[in-house]
Amino acid sequence: MNSRNTLNNDYLNEEALALRNVKGNEYTELLEGTTNIIEVIAKFSGDANKIREDLDVEVEVLYANYAIITLSRDKLPKLYSHPQIESIELPKSLHFETSYNLLTTCIKSVQDKDYFNLRGKDVIVAVIDSGIDFTHKDFTNEDGTSRILYIWDQTADGSPPEGFSSGAEYNNEEINVAIANAFPFQVIPIIDTNGHGTAVAGIAAGNGRSSNGENTGVAPESDIIVVKIGTRGYRSFARTTELMRALKYVIDKAVQLSKPIAINISFGTNDGSHRGQSIFETYITDVAAVWKSVIVIPTGNEASAGHHFQGIITSNQEKEIEFFTSAGLSQFYMTFWKNFVDELTVEIIFPGGRSSGIIGIESQVKTVRHDNVVLTVIYGQPSHFSDAQEIYFNFHAAEGTGTIPASVWKLIVRAGNVVDGQIEIWLPTTEEVSEDTFFSTPSINNTLTIPSTARKVITVAGYNDKVGNIAEFSGRGNINTALPNPDIAAPAVDIISTKIGGGYDSFTGTSMAAPFVTGSAALMMQWGIVNNNDPFLYGERVKAFLRLGATRQRNVRYPNPLFGYGVLCLSNTMDYLEQYKYGGNILWR
Repeated sequence: MNSRNTLNNDYLNEEALALRNVKGNEYTELLEGTTNIIEVIAKFSGDANKIREDLDVEVEVLYANYAIITLSRDKLPKLYSHPQIESIELPKSLHFETSYNLLTTCIKSVQDKDYFNLRGKDVIVAVIDSGIDFTHKDFTNEDGTSRILYIWDQTADGSPPEGFSSGAEYNNEEINVAIANAFPFQVIPIIDTNGHGTAVAGIAAGNGRSSNGENTGVAPESDIIVVKIGTRGYRSFARTTELMRALKYVIDKAVQLSKPIAINISFGTNDGSHRGQSIFETYITDVAAVWKSVIVIPTGNEASAGHHFQGIITSNQEKEIEFFTSAGLSQFYMTFWKNFVDELTVEIIFPGGRSSGIIGIESQVKTVRHDNVVLTVIYGQPSHFSDAQEIYFNFHAAEGTGTIPASVWKLIVRAGNVVDGQIEIWLPTTEEVSEDTFFSTPSINNTLTIPSTARKVITVAGYNDKVGNIAEFSGRGNINTALPNPDIAAPAVDIISTKIGGGYDSFTGTSMAAPFVTGSAALMMQWGIVNNNDPFLYGERVKAFLRLGATRQRNVRYPNPLFGYGVLCLSNTMDYLEQYKYGGNILWR
């Protein structure tokens, strides 16, 4: 008989049952009723107005059959059972991926007037991030006017863009008025509070005016569109719904302006299967095929963080998985993925030895409390998007009780009949819980963060171009599986870029690798689309040529889970484009 004390505090209700396939970072509030109005991501069929009328809810249609639905929490079960709803999921929190480069990436020669003379003219670089210091000289022209066409601050109150219900949008004319004013931030109160978006924009598109051209970005003559994303009304990390809106916004602007667009997204989360199968990821995959666009996303900084466990369990085996939590956490999640065919139960051992009780499929939603820690477990089911099964754990401090103890926890997995036996578990990203929360026996493989796992985007790993090694933090794939892998690597260590308040600073993280590729895509689209050398040079075609031109070491197998197809070398890519120009003498058809 198990000597551990078992806590029994199960409950199921209609809302909880609806949530078993719709969980997300916000579900604790939903289950406990601390918020009434919620958002969900929905894939639907038919007329969205029918859903709107039947349920009296706000339906914000994005592209095709994707929508963000805002409703009261008591309507969630009705939405879940509505005949036009194919799948729904709650938004997840996203976090910034941070932790002589134009020469090592072969970009400088492509910019050179005596070579390709490409600087991004008439191409848009979109930065979806923490905002931008719009007063920085590197984002202005020689006459002092701004290169930024639009800024949409999703966290602010003001006049939202057409078709959207919140945030404040500012156009180029309004930005010019602000930067000409002695107090620009009183005219446009948008502040990049942590400098992340400003640094990313500087790498992709800064023109080096603050340094007399010394610190030039990749596409210094491109137009710029910026979305500062965040939860409505809060200056905080964004959720997936905000990013989905941002993508629609920047692509719609590019269509209106009839210009190609390279989009940089330096956000990531571990909350999901990492297989590109969530509605959020498939939305990005579908949007990537809209207009003349390229979407670039970093692999994240999770390889060395200890936040991923990977293992094999066999029939009737018991496996004990130990993990540690850092001080100061008020909540964290753990997401466990398995083959649906395998029969497994789970049990959490709290610090001090108390047990959650054994949780299996019969307890599809279970909540237990020990001291000041509340644990909710959702034992999920496959959806039509994914045949995998998730067991989702949320740990949070009970209201008014402070934080979760920094201690050792155990997850016990017990197997019944097993066919496949592979299990994968993720803790939150470093940006959410630091590296002091970790598994005792982690795996560095399959550590790409979401949404770099979406299809039809360019996934960028980070390397140290001073020594040629992959950065120890750079998220990695696993070449022996069908899971996503990086496409290409770019510099990510000690990158000099624009900082808030003017001037430059040094930045590290895969977030800094992605804009090298974003800017490169802008130069490629200038050559192909704007200069009419290759009218279809966007989307997957850009990715294919970047892979082809990447620098590869001898005696190293490619693609690999660290570098993908190799290191960014834009001049090689451009040489190949010249060779393949118009397919030789064959016109495009």
